[in-house]
Amino acid sequence: MTAVLRNSICSDTMQCMYHYNPVTALEELTEDAILPNPVHVRDMMLRRKLTADQSLELNRIFVEYQKSFGEAQKLGKEILKRLAA
Repeated sequence: MTAVLRNSICSDTMQCMYHYNPVTALEELTEDAILPNPVHVRDMMLRRKLTADQSLELNRIFVEYQKSFGEAQKLGKEILKRLAA
């Protein structure tokens, strides 16, 4: 389920991912190719009761996700800078 926000200035409607529900975040990723911010992913991980092994494995994957997310942001920023010039 996505939340619908009203932009009071333009009266436009935009949809936002509800970041604290991993099932919803996964659906959004599949449907719209939206990657959740690593801060929200970390929060999802902290809210779950994981075993020590699960926690270690997810943390290893999370570190890679965080690194890749930052790299993708840098690339996206560079593309947008060049398009805006």
